Formats: sequence, structure tokens, C-alpha cells
Amino acid sequence: MSRRTGLARVAGPLLAGLLAVLATACSGSAGPARPDCPDSALTCPASGSTGTPGTRRTPGTAGTAAPTAATGTPSGPGATAPGSSGASGKPAPQAACASPAACGFPDARSTGPRIPLTPHRTGNLSVRENGTVIRGWDITGSLDVYADDVTVIDTRITSANWWGVNLRPGHKGLRILHTTITAVPGKGPDNGGVDYAVSNMGTSSVEVGWCDVSVFGDALSMGQGDIHDNYVHDIAPFVNQSGEWQHTNAVISGGGNTGHLVVRHNTLLNPTGLKQGASGSIGLFADAGVVRNVTVDHNWIAGGAYALYGGATGATGIKVTNNVFSTQYHPASGGYGTVAHWNADGAGNEWRGNRLSDGRPVQPEPSP
Repeated sequence: MSRRTGLARVAGPLLAGLLAVLATACSGSAGPARPDCPDSALTCPASGSTGTPGTRRTPGTAGTAAPTAATGTPSGPGATAPGSSGASGKPAPQAACASPAACGFPDARSTGPRIPLTPHRTGNLSVRENGTVIRGWDITGSLDVYADDVTVIDTRITSANWWGVNLRPGHKGLRILHTTITAVPGKGPDNGGVDYAVSNMGTSSVEVGWCDVSVFGDALSMGQGDIHDNYVHDIAPFVNQSGEWQHTNAVISGGGNTGHLVVRHNTLLNPTGLKQGASGSIGLFADAGVVRNVTVDHNWIAGGAYALYGGATGATGIKVTNNVFSTQYHPASGGYGTVAHWNADGAGNEWRGNRLSDGRPVQPEPSP
């Protein structure tokens, strides 16, 4: 299946300028605090993101400040069509899962901002100051990052641009944490659609964690990055400027990457209909080059034509482990099957511990 993953030319001017440095403060409490995840933290342990609602605090001053250090790495399945994965008829010993939250996967309660927000009608804003931290903003617009070590945390972004947040080539260190990223249906530049919640145009890793993402065509688009503990849902199909249904994915990589892409402990839902451009919940496509060095571990995956596209011929270093392929949209998780284009003979490729949400194990069929 062909995929268009390149970014289109941005229409309309971006607002230039540097973000002002404001003080950040939070006080008081509107609910019981989680000792393992204070509101002041840039990141939280993965144990705090398994369905437990985040804390909410009284308003403080929102804005930018000098970045603080963040440490830790998050922790971390029907009949099928020909060429897709197969599921055995005998249930596996693993427990069935009725919903993502029932088995500890992220949902709306464990993602998004943890503090009240202050409105900022930025429009399409360019960020050009290294080390910028945006915290506590309710942004009407998008962020185009031409700087290093930018952090967006405890924020909401409502975009009508090509993306919600975009990292430009030559820059690094972008982190987007505890943030809601959504779009305005029918108001985007791609014939009313909005393509990417987070786009990585460069060759460095982007971290996206504990985020609530919805209404985009391709939600998280990157060849290298750390995508963890997110809730991606309500993918929005649309007819693009070429007059075709835009192919939709919750996570998409176009191949040719030089770094490592880690997709761990996310809820990734793509309910798009098969006649409306459904592609994958996770799409690893060789559009821009060979797919390599991707870890897909311990995710709740549902929907798409196939729930997972595995990289195809030449893919190496692809590890797909301990994932739950949900049958909530289709009996085989995807409309045509669970997995397609899996290169079983690729060096370093591993398929282990994956199952349907009713507990049956999943094994990819040999590629045709």
C-alpha cells in the first residue's frame, strides 16, 4: 500500500518572534496528589500512567521558563485475510481485556494536562529560542520548532495548521509531555483536514509522553523518537487536496530513519472505515527508505486496514513484543487482518508475546 508521508508546503505566514520568559508557579490542591508524579515534574514514572487519573491543581502562572532536568525512561491481538496475521483458535493463557483501561493502558484519565490552563491565541507560532519551556498554555494555533531542547508540558494545542507541533530539520531535543493535541475538524489546510499532531522533520529523537491526541489524519509521524504512555483516538478521515481519502494512522514512520523509534505502552486507536482511507494503527512503511530499529512493545492497538504494517522487505531490527491487538473495531483488529508486511527473516526482527484482546496469540503469516 502506498503512503504519502511528506509534509505539504505550509500555507500562510507563521508568527515570528521569541517566547517571553514568565515565572511558573503552582500552589494549592484540588484533589489527592500522586506522590510519584508531582505537577512540577517534567516526566512521571510509567506506573503513574496506567489508568490512574492525573492530579489537578489550582491555577498558577503559565508561560516559559528555563528547562529543568528530566530523568527516567518509561516502562514498558479472528479470521484474517490472505497475507495477514493469523490467530490460533485455542485461547492462550493470557487474560482477556475488555478495554484499554481494564488492562492498564492509557486513556483520557491518565493523559493530558495536570493543571488548569491559561488561553493563548498564538496562531501558528514559530519557536526559535533554545531551551524554551511552554507550560500551562491553552494554545489556539500550532508550534513550529526551530530550536533545540524545547519542552511543551501540561498544555493544550488546538490546531488548524498542517500539524500541532513540528520539529524542523537540524534541531533536536523536543519533548511533548502531559499535553492534549487536537485539531479543528474541517478547518485544516489539507482540504479541511489536519495531517499531523506531532511531526518530526529532522533526524533526532522526539519524545511524546502522556499525551491525549485526536482528530488528525496521521497523528504521530516520525522515524525516530520515544512515543510512550499516550492515548491516540478519534482519528479523523478526510479527502485531501489530491481528491483522495487521506490514509490514516495513529503512528506512522516512512522509513529511512537513522535513529531508533520506540512505541511503548500507548493506546492507539484508528476507527477509520476501510472505504475512508484506513491504513494502520501503527504504519511502518518503506516510503523514504528501509525501515529499521523500531521497538513496538506493550501497546493496545486497534483498527486500520491492518492494525500493524511491519516494515516490509529489507526491514531489520523490528521488535514487536507483548502487544494487545484489540477486536473492538474488527474481528482481527484491522479490517483485513492484524499484521501485514512482516519480514520474518530480517536481521534482529522479533515477534513475541502478542495476542488479541480475547487472549488468543497472534503470529504473522509469511509474506507473499
